[in-house]
This record gives sequence, structure tokens and C-alpha cells, in this order.
Amino acid sequence: MKNQYKATALILAASRRGAQDSVAKIQNLSHKCLVVIDGMVMLERVVREIKASDYIERIFVSIETQEILESVPALKKMLAAGEIHYLPSRDNLYLSIRDAAEKIDSPWPLVISTGDNALHTSDMIDHFCTEVFGSPVDTAVAMTSSSVILEAYPDGKRAFHELKDSGWSSCNLYALMNEKALASAKVFEGGGQFGKRPQRIMAAFGLWFMLLYKFKLATIDQLAALLSRRWAMTLRVVRMPYADAPIDVDNPDDFARTEAILKARGGSGFQ
Repeated sequence: MKNQYKATALILAASRRGAQDSVAKIQNLSHKCLVVIDGMVMLERVVREIKASDYIERIFVSIETQEILESVPALKKMLAAGEIHYLPSRDNLYLSIRDAAEKIDSPWPLVISTGDNALHTSDMIDHFCTEVFGSPVDTAVAMTSSSVILEAYPDGKRAFHELKDSGWSSCNLYALMNEKALASAKVFEGGGQFGKRPQRIMAAFGLWFMLLYKFKLATIDQLAALLSRRWAMTLRVVRMPYADAPIDVDNPDDFARTEAILKARGGSGFQ
């Protein structure tokens, strides 16, 4: 039986460093999302998995130019068929999200991902959407606990958000259910990557949040409740039972690990 809820997907695929990105340099390309990984262009892989989700009705890709999308034959074909749509990216993640919400007709609910999450699957998207649509929330963020990740990859070196209840890792998967929720996306105005640049936590979330976070005085749900009060909306953390969900391709080591995982899966199955 088909799912009755449908969402619009926004894939953020603009490159901060362009051809100077360490992943783009692996294959001498202009954008890291254009690298071929396990036999398929990374952005194409992301698009196909999101497209296969039972919850996604429309897909918009936010990137610098439409020509970048058209440089990938499969994406050019999808553009021509109206299966995906191009949106020009802006100077930062928040502005790209805000512009998408303004330009897309009836954008809500909006499910947001990124062009370098090559390990995301349609099952992951479906799990996230099932949890989000099953509760009255304004905005949601997908997180995976360190216990799930380390059980699958005990030797993996990952930086976790260490909190009172566990370590956590973001999956780069978000949902904005209505216009009010757009205010929560302002945390990305400074560029995101909070785990790698903790000073951004203070700027985005405030002093009290920063203290609770730094000294591990709150659980992840308590921090979500704090932000819900701060933003006057309901924020929910969706727990993802997938060790691969937080792994994105930020550097050559990530690329090698991601390709190895994809090969171990035995292929995408896409034709």
C-alpha cells in the first residue's frame, strides 16, 4: 500500500571549494559531487536513492548552475523529463534553503539532504519520513548514536557530539514541515559543520545551549526541547538505526571508505 504522505526533497549540492576541494581533486573535477564512486556519479547516486523513496514526490537540486547538472547524462535526462528540478544555490546553506522555500510552489514538507551523502538509501529516507510524519513536529533532524556506528565500525575514527546520554552524529538529513520551521534553518547561516567548528555552536544556538553541550549536562532530547522553546516551534530528533547514515564524503579518506562500503553492499541495483 502506497504511503499517503508526500514531501518535496531539496538536495544541497553546491561546492564551497570547487575544483580545490580535496575530493574533487581525486578525479580533477570542478565539484566533489561529480566524482564517480563505485561506478556512478555521486550526485546521481544521491538523487536516485531519494527518488526511490516512497515519501518523495518532487526533487530540487540546489547547485551553482544548471550546466553542472547537465554535465551528468543521467541527471540531464531527469531534468528534461521533469523528474528533478534545478535551483540556483546562494552564498550559504541557509540562504539556499530559504530561496528554495520561496521559489518552490507549495514546498512543505521539505526534506533536506546533501549531495555528498553517497551512503544514504531510500530505506533511510523512508525511515526518517515515517518517524517525522508520525508525530506533530515543525522541524526534525536525523541523528545516529555512537553505539550504532561503533558496533558496525569499531575501528572507525569519528568525532561525535558527546552528550549526557550518548555520543551522536548528524546524518545531514532534515525536515521542515511548515513556513515557521524555516527559522530553524538559520543555524546554517554560518556554514554548519558544528562538530568540526565548535565555535559555530555558540553563534547558532546560544550560550546556555553551548554550556549544556560542552559539559555534557543534557541529553539530546533535552537539547531539542531547549531549542524548541528558543525557536517557538517543535523540534524532534529522529534516531537513525543505520551506521552508514552519518558518513558523508568530506575528504579522500571518506571517499575510500564510502566506496568500500558501497562495493561491500554489492552494487546499487540501478539500471
